Amino acid sequence: MSDDDEVLMDDTAAEQLAEDTPDGEASRAATAAPAGSPPAAEPQEPGRPQEAAGAAPPEEAAADHVVSYLRVKVLYSSATEFCVAPPGVEPALGDTVVVPTRYGNELGKVLGKETDPSQVTGEVRTIVRVANPADLGRMQENDVKEERAFELCREKIEARGLDMKLVSAHYLLDEQKILFFFTAENRVDFRELVKDLVAVFKMRIELRQIGVRDEARVVGGLGICGRALCCNSITDKLRPVSIKMAKEQNLTLNSMKISGPCGRLLCCLSYEFDAYKEARQTIPSMGTRVQFEGEEFRVTDMNVLARRVRFQSESGRVIDVGFESLSRDPRTQAWELKLRTGGSGASPGS
Repeated sequence: MSDDDEVLMDDTAAEQLAEDTPDGEASRAATAAPAGSPPAAEPQEPGRPQEAAGAAPPEEAAADHVVSYLRVKVLYSSATEFCVAPPGVEPALGDTVVVPTRYGNELGKVLGKETDPSQVTGEVRTIVRVANPADLGRMQENDVKEERAFELCREKIEARGLDMKLVSAHYLLDEQKILFFFTAENRVDFRELVKDLVAVFKMRIELRQIGVRDEARVVGGLGICGRALCCNSITDKLRPVSIKMAKEQNLTLNSMKISGPCGRLLCCLSYEFDAYKEARQTIPSMGTRVQFEGEEFRVTDMNVLARRVRFQSESGRVIDVGFESLSRDPRTQAWELKLRTGGSGASPGS
């Protein structure tokens, strides 16, 4: 690469990706373009389709058209975007479409319609088009080129001795640009690496530092449950997960058992957290003492999903009851056991 080559770079631009890194990990990016390359097209404002000449004002169009939101899963990153279809385009469930993302146009799969508008969060993007054979063919070609680009970039990283782990290489669908995603413990000066890559590929290069949760979502894999990773297969967004969620569900606090391959807390801890939190407002907490049949019992275990609570007395007597057998005295706020005679509300033990 000659000294006259133009390098466009903003090494100080560090953005917090709220959708991709809710755990507070920052994404750093730098871009470079070979000399003589045309300037990048100005991105269209997300969620706002370009207005055609003679089109009706948005207010009039809204009166005649009910907005239908679609969930679209970006094939490369496994992220889910809320999208709307442009006039005349009606993608069906399972269709492959071209959607704009923060990086450029990508292929995505229509998961279905969002029937509850209150669930639509973040930027709403407008589908560019339903994918045609040329788009699908280009994706297959890019898959092959990405393997070569990945190996070459990894060699350049090793040659320069950079302390970074390359995660993936990705060609954009409609642009002459390659994205390289990597993880690193500390800030990495990759400016010379960008120049090396531009000299080889002769096209725009963008390096992005992502977090370990993003890495798991892009790469995929199997969780400790034996199923595909939630972040890669079913999760819309990477939601914050805290140790409080594990405590609320009476799970072991052994980090090896409640952490995923990425080393962070399991995404699935957040799935049932709300149900546990709501249920615990109507049942006694662990260790609560209750008087029953002249004995004092203490809550020793509970299964929120099965709606069962286990009590044990000092004499060793064990009673397993359903939530329906528990009530609270409105005057004293003390918990009471009311077992149904001959019913199935209790399972006494010895």
